[in-house]
Amino acid sequence: MDVASLIGFLLGVGIIVAAISTSSDIMLFVDLPSILIVIGGTFGTSLMRIPITDFFRSFHVVAKAFFNKKENPLDLIEDAVRLSNIARKNGLLALEDEEISNAFLKKGINLCVDGHDPVFVRKMLAQEINQMIARNEVGQYMWKGVADLAPAMGMIGTLIGLVQMLANMSDPSSIGPAMAVALLTTLYGAMIANCFALPIVDKLSTVLLYERTNMELILETINSIQEGMNPKILEALLMSYISDKDRKKDGE
Repeated sequence: MDVASLIGFLLGVGIIVAAISTSSDIMLFVDLPSILIVIGGTFGTSLMRIPITDFFRSFHVVAKAFFNKKENPLDLIEDAVRLSNIARKNGLLALEDEEISNAFLKKGINLCVDGHDPVFVRKMLAQEINQMIARNEVGQYMWKGVADLAPAMGMIGTLIGLVQMLANMSDPSSIGPAMAVALLTTLYGAMIANCFALPIVDKLSTVLLYERTNMELILETINSIQEGMNPKILEALLMSYISDKDRKKDGE
């Protein structure tokens, strides 16, 4: 689990709720019609933007913001050098029974062991990377749309509430409560966009960068093993995928 995402979300929403509860009854900020307008309108309109399969898949993608396993690239490099040493000394078939924790690396090694052509292996793994990027970008597009639509739906709900309020101006005592309810939809829209959707898009972008870098590192590993590259040269090549700061940490 990504602790930073969970703590950030709970802290952001918690501070807002705490501020409300210290000055007034929190139930004043709960209005079912306003919730339906903002949430129903936002996700209903989102269905017009993308196919329904991508719409539901985006909820699976968003889980990566809270449940993502960041694999240390230094661990992958260590595995790559170990596997390269084995393949160089004993041949590719010797890798068949090696324990490999990363599923993508395991798939690439299995393709090597099965004797597939290096061009085919590279093409197949590159296609899997592209598909992963495409799935994540669709998810980001969906939640970026939610961030754009939620405040707009909040404004629409506010306008609906104002129309209803102005239609009942004969009762001055109802104007204040009606105005408060009308403004709640704007509040809901702003909270959905700024406390959830936009942070989710940014976190997904960061997670995608980590995943893409690690997968490209693995692709380079598989290609180099098939070419019979010297393990020390392979290690130097793979180190170029990580920052100088991380390399210094490894050397400490």
